[in-house]
Amino acid sequence: MKRGVLPVLLVLSVLALVVIPFVGMQTLSWRDVLQSGSPESKIFWELRLPRVCLAWVTGATLSVCGTIFQALFRTPLASPDMLGVSSGAAFGAVLSIRLGFTFTLFSGLSGLSAFSFLGAGLTTALIYAVASWRREGVSSLLLTGIAFSFLFSSLTLLLQYSGNYVDSFRMARWTMGSIQTVGFSPVWTTLPALFLIFIVAFLRAPELDLFLCGEELAESRGVSIKRLRRVFFISVSLAVALNVSVCGPIGFIGLMAPHICRRLVGPVHRPLVVASALFGGTFLTLCDTAARTFWAPAELPVGALTALMGSIFFLWLLLRREPQRF
Repeated sequence: MKRGVLPVLLVLSVLALVVIPFVGMQTLSWRDVLQSGSPESKIFWELRLPRVCLAWVTGATLSVCGTIFQALFRTPLASPDMLGVSSGAAFGAVLSIRLGFTFTLFSGLSGLSAFSFLGAGLTTALIYAVASWRREGVSSLLLTGIAFSFLFSSLTLLLQYSGNYVDSFRMARWTMGSIQTVGFSPVWTTLPALFLIFIVAFLRAPELDLFLCGEELAESRGVSIKRLRRVFFISVSLAVALNVSVCGPIGFIGLMAPHICRRLVGPVHRPLVVASALFGGTFLTLCDTAARTFWAPAELPVGALTALMGSIFFLWLLLRREPQRF
């Protein structure tokens, strides 16, 4: 591992969380923020700071999920988007909009988020049931996830087509992915997902290292492949589902961040997990800042921006002369 990389990433993350809330169409100062009850203070504490925190938590979660998947499938092209969980969550949210459900649950969790999480949970159960029935290992999980991703994407398009103009617009905007929040409630909702996936990845980092060398070698070292694969799959699914239910599907963060961090800190997963969390959180925060400031007062969905960058990055991976080595 290259020395000094993790401290630099930590400093950049802290700077992003401290500085970026002051950046926007209206520039804020510390004097404005500390004036209790002022419009500038409300903008900072109720809009800017919660949004930056939510972007950081979401980016860190998706990046760690991508790190796990790239080790699990032994390819740098793997990402949480391949699970099909994002498509299932999007289908649940679109179904909620189409049926006109507007109720609110505990902690301000909307019915849309609840349906999104239920859709992701249903997709996770179906994927694992089909893959377990096929009994073809990790490749079966990947192919099953891709199949369900196409299935739920097509059902989402049918619901969008059948809705009226207002509902279709809401469906389209939500499926693009966006970091929008008022207050810290969504941050507290998604923070457990980051804790869950980070702890699982950090504690199981030695097993992830063995996964890269092949399942046979891992089994010879006493690793229970089936149990570990189940732990990783369920943990990633729950983390992605919780984030998608709040922010919508934001793609390619789990592809780009782990790949870049692997070049910075090397293939050993314990420092790689930490670097991916720090880099992914900072990266999505910067992307969201660009999305809300470049076209101000209009706002670009951050999912569209990350998809544009991610597709270019994906093509770059495919067109490289030398294959990626872990």
